[in-house]
Amino acid sequence: MSLPVEIENVSFAYGPQTILQNMSFAVETGQFLAVAGPNGAGKSTLLNLICGLLQPQHGRIRIDGSDIHSYSVKALARKVAVVRQEFVPAFDFTVAEVVAMARTPYMSAFGFESQDDREIIARALDMTETSRFASRPIRQLSGGERQRVFIARALAQQSPVLLLDEPTSFLDFKHQVGIYDLLKDTQRQTGKTIIAVTHDINLAIQYCDRALLISDKNYHLGDINEVFVRERIEEVFGVIAFEGAIEKGKFFMPLGKFAKDHKNS
Repeated sequence: MSLPVEIENVSFAYGPQTILQNMSFAVETGQFLAVAGPNGAGKSTLLNLICGLLQPQHGRIRIDGSDIHSYSVKALARKVAVVRQEFVPAFDFTVAEVVAMARTPYMSAFGFESQDDREIIARALDMTETSRFASRPIRQLSGGERQRVFIARALAQQSPVLLLDEPTSFLDFKHQVGIYDLLKDTQRQTGKTIIAVTHDINLAIQYCDRALLISDKNYHLGDINEVFVRERIEEVFGVIAFEGAIEKGKFFMPLGKFAKDHKNS
């Protein structure tokens, strides 16, 4: 049985600067993987490699058992959907129009939506609770609402793999939790394989199954609670961290030199 994403000895550099070096891992069907690490460690670069936007200098990437370069753009879009960091679109498309764009890889040469397309779009809007403003221009929505729309577009694409680059950037606590609730529901209801780049280790611990922690051309991969341990977080991020417990979970808080508990950590 093929795996949705396989990375084999992948290296990538921007000019003389090596970002990723000899990275190998696989993501199993239906897993929710968090990708974390300091700024510049290569998290977004890895996402761009998996979606075919960048090509590795060395190594191979396989999507659903086939080399990523064997896919056409349209065929790859049927396998992998991407949600970028929250942004305001340049054009004032309606919410429904934005979500409908996801059906492009499936449309005929004439570019008309079928009844199946319309039903898929409606389901994606319902799942993300964005149906109520389907006719509104997307630029009039809040950041949290827009992010739900972009996730709806990715769901309407009906690809088995969903990639997200900082899906909760610039969102408040309520909308951060709302986005991750939506992603977890999607994982459970559809069996999608989800890979999310995130700076929020605590949200990752709550929602993700496994973690990939990247740092200085090295990486750690494993169960979420095995990867995110205090000593490793302090080493990778170069901070002193407090580790706390909540019921069966845990959380981390970075402590700066003016933190009240800095001397006791």
